[in-house]
Amino acid sequence: MPVSSPTLAPATTAVLLVLLPLEAGAAALPTLAWLNALQQQLQPAIRVLKIDEASHPVVVRSFQAAELPACVLVRQGIELWRQHGLPVGEHLASLLLSKLVPDTLS
Repeated sequence: MPVSSPTLAPATTAVLLVLLPLEAGAAALPTLAWLNALQQQLQPAIRVLKIDEASHPVVVRSFQAAELPACVLVRQGIELWRQHGLPVGEHLASLLLSKLVPDTLS
């Protein structure tokens, strides 16, 4: 499933919002390929959405990211995880999926 622009996802699906700056330019193609690969690892639990500041400035500003790019994992309106910059590493999918598991120690 390719990375898409903002659309509605089922209520139980978490969404990883990838907030991209206006000047994404030359970095856009490698970023898109990386996001598509990440989506393949995360589906069906997490949907990856690319939100670029040029097309959706109000949405990007609403997350009050100190710097762009930034990633925000949300489910049912609740922020579960946030990181400035594009996360890297082979354990990213595991990290994101672990954020969906409720804390059973409380």
